[in-house]
Amino acid sequence: MTPETRRAYLNHARDLFNGGEYWLAHEALETVWRSIIREDEARVLQGLIQACAALLHRQRHNRHGVVTVGAKAMEHLAGPQVPEVEFETITFRAKLARALAGEADPPRLEFRADA
Repeated sequence: MTPETRRAYLNHARDLFNGGEYWLAHEALETVWRSIIREDEARVLQGLIQACAALLHRQRHNRHGVVTVGAKAMEHLAGPQVPEVEFETITFRAKLARALAGEADPPRLEFRADA
């Protein structure tokens, strides 16, 4: 995948995610995830995909899905910011945890300032 194509998919995923279209954002992120070779980068993208799924479960009031898929998302998003991942994941993870616990609105998916 070229850097331009990757950025286009990520822009689309961000817009879908921030618009509450979690399933479509999941699909856009999965396209990028399939092209990744580095394990740490793939892990974080998988966490973002799982975050989409957990928030979709939240929209549908499926608490079991929120808890199980959300836990996997949090696990994959743990750790320091991975430089190859254009999205900011540290603050995102903290806000996701609050949203999955029902304490806050879903986080916004945003690019890092330096990406």
